[in-house]
Amino acid sequence: MDNVLNFKQGRVPLLISMPHAGLRLTPAVEAGLIAQAQSLPDTDWHIPRLYDFAEALGASTLAAEYSRFVIDLNRPADDAPLYAGATTGLYPATLFEGVPLFREGMEPSKVERSTYLEQVWMPYHQTLHAELARLKAEFGYALLFDAHSIRSVIPHLFEGKLPDFNLGTFNNVACDPHLASQLEAICAEHPQYTHVLNGRFKGGHITRHYGNPAENIHAVQLELGQCTYMEEFEPFNYRADLAEPTRVVLKQLLQGLLAWGQQRYD
Repeated sequence: MDNVLNFKQGRVPLLISMPHAGLRLTPAVEAGLIAQAQSLPDTDWHIPRLYDFAEALGASTLAAEYSRFVIDLNRPADDAPLYAGATTGLYPATLFEGVPLFREGMEPSKVERSTYLEQVWMPYHQTLHAELARLKAEFGYALLFDAHSIRSVIPHLFEGKLPDFNLGTFNNVACDPHLASQLEAICAEHPQYTHVLNGRFKGGHITRHYGNPAENIHAVQLELGQCTYMEEFEPFNYRADLAEPTRVVLKQLLQGLLAWGQQRYD
């Protein structure tokens, strides 16, 4: 397996991780998917495009190439559950609606899945770990922004309509509480969007595992409602008219991260 990730090194102490942006499938996964899953509906669609201003900010970026239907890069390698209630695992077995992801008897084998762990999951996390270590060595601290998106209404996972901006810091274990408050304040400056801190999405494995304020590594996850930048149903078109105002907020959040880091450490 090749081309498992897309990594670009930046020049400021910020890494943007995009673990669910991938669209590639392995032959075994592609052959087994139910018809409803073949359009990859649970993808974090267009996230690299949405954040393409990151290079101008000087941020490093890391994006997955393989779909979460192959292996979920935001789950721990031991597949320990992260959320109470309905969720998906390291090797997703269901769509977000709760229906089986694979036709009966067509799931990838244990051997195939061990290959996905070794050749897809591990390189992503090795790159993520190495880049955070580089940033900390160069700047004395590192900032990690884990960028996600999700359809705004999924009854199987949460009640009602999800807020537009869902910030997660694992209840401020993964980053300094003052940083979380500043990011909340940025969202509040844009009342056309709803927001929440540590609501339904408190941060997945990446936020929880790598965020370590005591070691000067601060991690934040953003789960963005897809209604803010795209059509939420097939063919999942990007909507520039929706995306441009949303990108203003995203850019301010990333600039806020960097400004906080400079004030705190420089």
